[in-house]
Amino acid sequence: MMDLIPKKPFSELSTVRNEMDRLWNRFLDDWPLPTAFTRGWAPMADISETKDKLIVKAELPGLEPEDIKLSLSGNLLTIEGEKKKEKEEKDEHHYYMERYSGSFQRSFRLPVEVQENKIDAKFDKGVLTITMPKTTKSQKKEIKIAKAK
Repeated sequence: MMDLIPKKPFSELSTVRNEMDRLWNRFLDDWPLPTAFTRGWAPMADISETKDKLIVKAELPGLEPEDIKLSLSGNLLTIEGEKKKEKEEKDEHHYYMERYSGSFQRSFRLPVEVQENKIDAKFDKGVLTITMPKTTKSQKKEIKIAKAK
């Protein structure tokens, strides 16, 4: 004789949900999310180009020039450093804090060659401004087009 087994109509859904959770977690582990979304913090930056130079402006509030390291390797410009946690008040309770502390690193691939020995970096009011003159061979040159005869 056959035993009666109660039917659970939604039991398959929990299996599907577990499989979807597993796939979603695997996707997020493999995805190269920006540092700001995963851990620590990353400074915001603007990169602009004029006829004869590249300019990078990075926001680094709360840092001092000695906390920042700047390097150029080939056409890869790297800004790195560490922001130290501010002094805590013993009597103060934080419910939410939007300031980050810890180390950071941002790298930018430069679109043109620059004169490495003429790079100028200034730090004023929390903004690092890096000015990089282009090499003469990377500057844009107009070429006249002659009519065919």
